[in-house]
Amino acid sequence: MLNTETINSLVEHQLTVWPEAKQNFDRLMDVRRKELPLGDFNACAQCNPGRVRSTAAKVDKNAIAARPCFLCAPNRPAEQLQAPWPSQEWELLVNPYPIFPIHFTIAHKDHTPQAGIPLEMAMMAEQAPDLAIFYNGARAGASAPDHMHCQGVLKSELPLVALIEKYHPVERLGWVSSQEFGAELPFHFMSGVIGGGLEGMQALVKAAGAFGIDADTGEPDKGLVNAFFWISDKGLLRIAVIPRRAHRPRCFHATDESHLCVSPGAIDMAGMLILPAEEDFDRITPQMARQIYSDTAFAHALPPAIIKHFNP
Repeated sequence: MLNTETINSLVEHQLTVWPEAKQNFDRLMDVRRKELPLGDFNACAQCNPGRVRSTAAKVDKNAIAARPCFLCAPNRPAEQLQAPWPSQEWELLVNPYPIFPIHFTIAHKDHTPQAGIPLEMAMMAEQAPDLAIFYNGARAGASAPDHMHCQGVLKSELPLVALIEKYHPVERLGWVSSQEFGAELPFHFMSGVIGGGLEGMQALVKAAGAFGIDADTGEPDKGLVNAFFWISDKGLLRIAVIPRRAHRPRCFHATDESHLCVSPGAIDMAGMLILPAEEDFDRITPQMARQIYSDTAFAHALPPAIIKHFNP
């Protein structure tokens, strides 16, 4: 099990042998943050220049085919340590471009694409109860959509986790739409509390089939989702699934003064909008953040097909 002491030791040991990663972790002490209150959702912006390679990453098929996969073991830096976790099929890696002081990548040993939320995330959450394990779909923030992986950060870092635990009591098992929270939110999602027995397994499996709906085509797409798995204080597995409608907001593609270099992945959707450019960080307002979420997720209501998937 990865407890707080083990987690800190893993990160500290990695940073003693990898100067580049240590430099990037040290820079976190200087990142700027500001609050972006969005009703009941306490979002923030973080100015993190080190994340520009992820935010601006080219993820079209031609770009992916033209570069070596940086998550495959032969292509990783020699200094990057790895450990089989939580099974021999996955490898635990310290993320060299962190958003938080504790930031892991958990990569599948085989080069297989992001094709849907991996249910092994439940086991990861159970074995690391201080972490939230999160997943970026192939069209929802993954900078390596060609290699199955998820990531882990301290669950205490994420505004979305705090919001869900406030509005979805752990005693209410199964799946609930955030539309039932009675809260003012910039977008909607599905929240699950997974109990034991057959009903719990059936609820868990729903996550694997989760999908978003492409804003341009109207078609369901399993690549348009973000997901979080964590263990509640009462020991039950919690899951949040955020269906998406687009990878990037309109401001990312703008060529005038409205341009912002922002490309929401799971961490952004959890309430920490990452802006690599200082001028974008200085300019962003709560109204602009609302538009980013509206462009990429479902601001008013989840499509009935999505709710039906979780609660047929």
